[in-house]
Amino acid sequence: MRGQVAQVVTLVGTVDGLWSLPEHTRRFPGERIDAVVTGWVLSDGTRIRSGDGVVGLSVAEQINWLLPGRDELLFGTAEAGLYRLDLLTGRFARDAGFDRAPGRDDWYTPWGGPPDVRSLDRGPDGTLYVNVHVGGIVRSTPADPTWRDTMDIDADVHQVKAHPTVPGLAFAATARGLAVTRDGAVTWEFHTKGLHGDYCRAVAISGERVLVSVATSYAGGRAAVYRADLGVSGFTRCSDGLPKWFSTNVNTGCLALVGDEAVIGDENGTVYRSADGGDTWAIEADDLPEITCVAVR
Repeated sequence: MRGQVAQVVTLVGTVDGLWSLPEHTRRFPGERIDAVVTGWVLSDGTRIRSGDGVVGLSVAEQINWLLPGRDELLFGTAEAGLYRLDLLTGRFARDAGFDRAPGRDDWYTPWGGPPDVRSLDRGPDGTLYVNVHVGGIVRSTPADPTWRDTMDIDADVHQVKAHPTVPGLAFAATARGLAVTRDGAVTWEFHTKGLHGDYCRAVAISGERVLVSVATSYAGGRAAVYRADLGVSGFTRCSDGLPKWFSTNVNTGCLALVGDEAVIGDENGTVYRSADGGDTWAIEADDLPEITCVAVR
């Protein structure tokens, strides 16, 4: 209908299916939803869907993150694996070059297990950023597809996010604050001034706005969400309509921003939504299972 404004839909992945708000409908009950990206859903660390169809792939490791491109789907796994699915030919292979990435032998986890690929993103110039936990950020470019390490692995990166329209600009939620690169990960700068803590777990970007989740430790003590401009000239805590403190970290993938629409999902099953880029918030749902990821469509 001409002139009708399209309804914004919040997609919420939980430990018991994928929920759509505001309709409050559920798909894939009984499945843990690990990631929701454009046209794709990952559940139970093994099942990849496009629409209602399941992609038949055999991967030994648990899948942690999906990154669709124009002609391929990338996914990162436990034990620091990176795989590519060619959407035109169906060819599927592990990225052997990533298995030889510099510094790989030093990657680790605090609890002694093997490191994971925790998040992935691609900038508008084609630069690919891979967040290894714990292993910093490794990147490649169309001009130089060789993988290169770009950050001290002990920065403990939890999510990397490239700006969707500004080449070379990317942000990372780390245990040392919000990291920013403006040259495609050749250099990084860390920002903590104005934050109550420096342990960041999630980051989202759109337009001129950045949102980042912050706590005082990995345990999620005194967790909150802040907003900043792209220059990170200062942080403003998001408070209007939000709890004084979240009871746990706002986790990787549980913070989304598209245009002025922002969403936070917490482990207690509450979804907070903002229509003004994070200035003010309201509860959209408070009766969902434990939330694992969110997206805005």
